[in-house]
Amino acid sequence: MNGVGWAAKEVIDRARSIAKLEVELALLEIKRKVARIALGIGLGAGAAVFAVFGIGFLFAGAAAAIALALPVWAALLIVGGALLGAALALAALAVSSLRQGTPPVPEEAIEEARRTTEVLRSNGT
Repeated sequence: MNGVGWAAKEVIDRARSIAKLEVELALLEIKRKVARIALGIGLGAGAAVFAVFGIGFLFAGAAAAIALALPVWAALLIVGGALLGAALALAALAVSSLRQGTPPVPEEAIEEARRTTEVLRSNGT
């Protein structure tokens, strides 16, 4: 009886340890995905700021072109185009980061829990 009681306690302790490790894995996975989502949102906000400045420079370039018809307008259009290019690059990075982080579900931890359950069930029968 003592050996059976000890074995049962050992099984319970190991099951608790496994459950605790799976919860920790799930939390780490969620944190990693939330960080990617936050990065994507930040990059998207940066893209929006660059786009606003780019549009402003393009309008300034158009105004300078109409008012002066001198090379100053060309410089303003080049700067505006460069800002819009930077906005496009940041937007592409934002989309990529958001795709990698969504959905924020701990897929690896769920799969590990499923495999552990299968092993426990197959060894128990």
